[in-house]
Amino acid sequence: MRTSDVRPIGIDLFAGAGGLSLGFEQAGFDVVAAVEVDPIHCAAHKFNFPETAVIPRSVVGLTAAEIRLAAGIGDREVDCVFGGPPCQGFSMIGQRILDDPRNNLVLEFVRIVAELGARTFVFENVKGLTVGRHKAFLEELVQAFDRVGYAVRLPWKVLDASNYGTPQKRQRLILMGARKGLPVPDYPLPSTNPADAKKPVSGLPVGPTCADAMGDLPDADGFTALSDTDIVKTTSYKKPSQYAAEMRSLTNDAWHYGYVRDWNSAYLTSSARTSHTDISQRRFHETKPGSVEPISRFFKLAPQGLSNTLRAGTDGARGAFTSPRPIHYKYDRCITVREMARLHGFPDWFRLHSTKWHGARQIGNAVPAPLARAIGSSVVAALGVKPSRPDRVVKLGDPKLLYLEMSGAADYFGVPRPNGRRDKKSGAKKRKQHEIEEAIARVRAANG
Repeated sequence: MRTSDVRPIGIDLFAGAGGLSLGFEQAGFDVVAAVEVDPIHCAAHKFNFPETAVIPRSVVGLTAAEIRLAAGIGDREVDCVFGGPPCQGFSMIGQRILDDPRNNLVLEFVRIVAELGARTFVFENVKGLTVGRHKAFLEELVQAFDRVGYAVRLPWKVLDASNYGTPQKRQRLILMGARKGLPVPDYPLPSTNPADAKKPVSGLPVGPTCADAMGDLPDADGFTALSDTDIVKTTSYKKPSQYAAEMRSLTNDAWHYGYVRDWNSAYLTSSARTSHTDISQRRFHETKPGSVEPISRFFKLAPQGLSNTLRAGTDGARGAFTSPRPIHYKYDRCITVREMARLHGFPDWFRLHSTKWHGARQIGNAVPAPLARAIGSSVVAALGVKPSRPDRVVKLGDPKLLYLEMSGAADYFGVPRPNGRRDKKSGAKKRKQHEIEEAIARVRAANG
């Protein structure tokens, strides 16, 4: 067992807003670099992990040397590379699936793991890769890792976040591997019975429910200010469940092995209101909890049950913005981004983009933090590291990062504005141009 005070280091590829980054930090890692092509996601990651080097570009052609330089780690050994590259090319019959150019990002993941010489890796993706013809993809992927010197834990497994203390039914394929000759991480054992478990596992506690996750939060509709912003100061929290107390950082173990953040708990954040018509509200009210509203096709949460899988939706490049958020079990409205974050295991200090669209998209694209922490803990154990709680407090980034629109975020990170993608209209859209420019200038100054 390594007893060094030096924390293992990890690199997050396809990082998004940082679900895996958060879980691995809570497991005892220092996440030294995060690679993400979407500047809106980069901005959220920079806010929540201000000491992590954000690399705002595609992984295609990105070299290990460039990552090491950005992260400032020199020749130090990388303990884990983790991430979930998009996988799309599964319809080509008679060809090797990894040869499909749409799956280049998967091969880039393998390449970067090998070039960095990482001790371990974690590859996460959709459950669909494990069924039917898609299994050939996984077999080829295991072979690709073998060719570059990595052993994969087999058989592969699909893990459900609800078995790891998350009030959401969300299944993800997890591949774990290590450089040949090193211990390969084991899959983490379930730590909780899902709230809706038909056959509970003996000895495991029941995991949190939707009511446990959100019941203490004040109703966003009670704050008129949240029609124009996503943040309001309030003291109207209700008595929290054990799970909600952790989300509010009220318990001793809330930070796990992660860095304590300097944050102001008096503010309710990521809680912009949604306007619904009277007809929609009536339909929401009449929908039975745990069922789907027939017109919108939105799922209505059950207070003592689990959330359905929270999804990112589609963007403007597909013709329209959609971000399906479930219906609250108590209020006749869709849940807020903060309520989504609670269902995803993101603590209240962790903030998302100020708009409902981008904020919900960031959650839907992320691995729930409790599941990521369980996976990260298994990697820590395989590395032979004894995790420890850091003493240092980290100050969060400039909140203006969360109010940058797509074009502004691209300008901030000095990358081309994405083609074919529109900025989602929001309160931020109404600000004058000189205010946006001033915000960008202040963020840049604050972050060097």
